[in-house]
Amino acid sequence: MQRTIALLILLIPGFIAALGIKWMRDTVFGILHAPIPSLVVQFLLGFICFIAGLGFIGGFILHRDRKRNKVQARFQKKKRFDSE
Repeated sequence: MQRTIALLILLIPGFIAALGIKWMRDTVFGILHAPIPSLVVQFLLGFICFIAGLGFIGGFILHRDRKRNKVQARFQKKKRFDSE
């Protein structure tokens, strides 16, 4: 059940990242989509969508691996010490 939920959580950002790649590719070939006013804006929106989707997926995987202690020492969270 948890794996199914994790897959569903990752599908939406994956589709957003794929949409961003598609918009950037279409900009290179000069294809402008209807609601977007110019090719430059389309490329920037595509880049933002790609980075946001990829960042979410990467953060999700990092968070999951930190919980399971499967990351290198440099990626582990720093422990806080309370001063009394």
